[in-house]
Amino acid sequence: MKRSLRTARSAVVALVAALAIVVPGAGAASAHGSRVVYDALGDSYASGYGVPPYADCGRSQSAYAVQLDGRKRVRLDDFVACAGATTTSLVSGGQLAALDADTDLVTLTIGGNDVGWSTAVTACLGGTDAQCTGAVAAVDARITGQLPSLLDTVYAQVAAAAPHARVVVTGYPRLFSTEHGPYLAATPQELGSLNAAADTLDTVIAAAATRAGFRFVDVRQRFEGHGANSPDPWILGPTDPGAFHPTIEGYQAYTAAVTSALKPGKPGCGRHHR
Repeated sequence: MKRSLRTARSAVVALVAALAIVVPGAGAASAHGSRVVYDALGDSYASGYGVPPYADCGRSQSAYAVQLDGRKRVRLDDFVACAGATTTSLVSGGQLAALDADTDLVTLTIGGNDVGWSTAVTACLGGTDAQCTGAVAAVDARITGQLPSLLDTVYAQVAAAAPHARVVVTGYPRLFSTEHGPYLAATPQELGSLNAAADTLDTVIAAAATRAGFRFVDVRQRFEGHGANSPDPWILGPTDPGAFHPTIEGYQAYTAAVTSALKPGKPGCGRHHR
């Protein structure tokens, strides 16, 4: 019995000694677990446009950036996304000023306004077949011919302005659910051509993000079955002031997608030189 007691006491002492070694390491990990300084840039899909009320630049409290605040130790520092922004006006409008060497995380949604996306949607929903075909072809040409260099330029500027940050680039959803048939003046085939153009847009953005060493977040699957013409739309229809922008459910889908991309150990999570 005495030997058993001595053995038990020895085990307790060994455990305490082991904890004494582990605890300092845990304290060090906690010190590195400080809040993540987060800046949010981009266009109307980043500003939360579509779900009022709005602050300057169509910024909504429903934006995915605002919803991310407080998750994964993220602290939203600067929310400067602006409805209508292009790759060029993002820079000329001063959004880059939000970034500095202390920025840990950047999210960015940009590119849709550079290619005249809305003109194709308008042509297909309210125009003739020929107008729809021509508008989609023109948008496709701009996506593949002009957008890559524009994205390369703005991504390089973001990387220079926030040299230590992880950068997460979000894509755009398909706007329509073709399984629900025609919508306004557009046939299912025309809706499909618009969705195909959205796929091309996301492919180009993803490739540019990869070249820059950024993380691309694809939201298309999360919006599947929730197009503007579906019974449960997460995209606002043409009669809404925020036409063809996400609903609150749509922005929640964006938030979920970005949150998933920020999981520790997630491969390809973007630049982070710290």
